[in-house]
Amino acid sequence: MPQAKNSPRYEQQRLQATQAAAIVFAEKGFHGASTADIASQLGIKQGSLYYYFKSKDEALFEVCMLGMSDYLRRMEAIASSQQSFEARLFASISAHLGRYREKNEALKVYNDERLYLSDEHRVELKALGSRYRQLLQGIFDQGVSEGVLRPEIDTHFAALAVIGLCNSWGSHIVREPELDIFDTVQKCTDLVLHGLSQSHQQESNPNRYLSGS
Repeated sequence: MPQAKNSPRYEQQRLQATQAAAIVFAEKGFHGASTADIASQLGIKQGSLYYYFKSKDEALFEVCMLGMSDYLRRMEAIASSQQSFEARLFASISAHLGRYREKNEALKVYNDERLYLSDEHRVELKALGSRYRQLLQGIFDQGVSEGVLRPEIDTHFAALAVIGLCNSWGSHIVREPELDIFDTVQKCTDLVLHGLSQSHQQESNPNRYLSGS
């Protein structure tokens, strides 16, 4: 019997429908999947699926939101902790990279299929991504205020750089099951904290990397 759409029971059923859609999209891709495939995965008739999603596009949006929401919840917990900057940076990178080793279809769909979302849905999803970046940027702001980081650090750029670093290594983690995630997290954290140079205390000069500077 259909549940009222504002009831906890309905929300639970819709989550199950979203998880079923995630499994199908992760296996077949957005264009290769159909609403009939999702209904079959859920064990219901195709027509009943429209009680949860108006279209396949809406199902993709809900799956992507589910994948990104998991990321965001973990980052919110890390950002609100009372740990040092170094500990929060390590936790942020560890949480980000660790998700790639989990069997998480929603996250896989978010990473692989979100470009097929409508412009309207992309805007909503981008808001979650922006919130994630803002929380990470806040951790870098803390590092500056604590004197751990140089005061001239562009914390917005730093947050985006760490996200890019994690996304890049995430693809390696997916392709290489034997890769040691803890070692990778340590190396990424060390690279962000200390860079590659033997001298960590260089004069602040934005032109020092140019030839002849």
